Amino acid sequence: MAIMNNGIIENELFFSKNKAVDKNTIFQVSSLSKIVSSVGIMKLVELGKINLDTPVTKYLTRWQLPQSEFSNEEVTVRKLLSHTAGLTDGLGYQGFKNKDSIQTIEESLTKAKDADDGANGEVKVGIEPGSKWNYSGGGFTLLQLVVEETSGQTFNAFMRDSVFTPLNMTSSSYILNDTLQSRLCEFYNSDKSTASHYYYTALAATSLYTSLSDLETFFQLFLTGKNGEPIGRGHIRPESLKLIRKSHWDIMGEKIYGLGAMLYMDIENGEDIFGHDGKSTPPINTALRINPISGDGIIILETGNPNLATRIASDWVFLETGKTDTLLFNLLVRKMINLIVIGIIVISITAIVIGIRRKKRKIT
Repeated sequence: MAIMNNGIIENELFFSKNKAVDKNTIFQVSSLSKIVSSVGIMKLVELGKINLDTPVTKYLTRWQLPQSEFSNEEVTVRKLLSHTAGLTDGLGYQGFKNKDSIQTIEESLTKAKDADDGANGEVKVGIEPGSKWNYSGGGFTLLQLVVEETSGQTFNAFMRDSVFTPLNMTSSSYILNDTLQSRLCEFYNSDKSTASHYYYTALAATSLYTSLSDLETFFQLFLTGKNGEPIGRGHIRPESLKLIRKSHWDIMGEKIYGLGAMLYMDIENGEDIFGHDGKSTPPINTALRINPISGDGIIILETGNPNLATRIASDWVFLETGKTDTLLFNLLVRKMINLIVIGIIVISITAIVIGIRRKKRKIT
């Protein structure tokens, strides 16, 4: 965990069960991968390789969206980044225990074998594009293919050359290599038993391997200079970074998502605390929160608990703003609903038991 204050690392905290962890330990960060991937995609826009509002079909030769009652021409890079493209895959990826089982991108887009239980796993347009916000891991896998088709490189190689190397993020990769393997963290289940390490086809959506140190560097990419604009460290334009955290979908007046970035709490001057969380099974939970005005924030990487990082990060938002952020509110609502349901069941059973006892008394 790292606490950032005015863009500077204020504190770093490390806790582990067996193998020690430090700022250079490698964690798999699940869906936190998306905000890092979005920076690479915005770099591709800057290079003139893609346009945010061009139909993705124009960039694809290896695979195409299947026909549906809706127009695939309405599916753009912007809508894929903001989860508004109308895709209904429901992904979530569970990953593969064995590297040899990993599907090709095309196979995974057609039908992901590692789809979460209950998820369709087919990347297709099932909702009118632009009409609804619908979280889609498959949308980022499709963007992964777009990057490969337009850059002429593998997704991992493009991100290495265009993002990680320029930013000196030397411990980041979407594919685990021998250099990082020796520093890989241990994975745990919720019952504290050792968990398996999983591999993914969906690199852009969920497979980033990185360290606390590298994410501190990534955090500072979004810091503002004297003119109030993101610094970008000279490697990505300030307007691209602002676009990432600009709201592209609101729900009941609340901003929730930009381009690969979750928006957690509005602050001032039209800005929001933003970042992304990651969650997978066996439990990996990661969280990133950035206040672009103050430069304050928090980064948490953990395994063994499905919600710990999110809860701590959401508590940080509350301490920063005095308000409950979107994810914590949802967690509390779910908990409250569960308690209400349990209460209703207990009351119903109690009422039935009392009724039966009264009936027996009348009979006797």
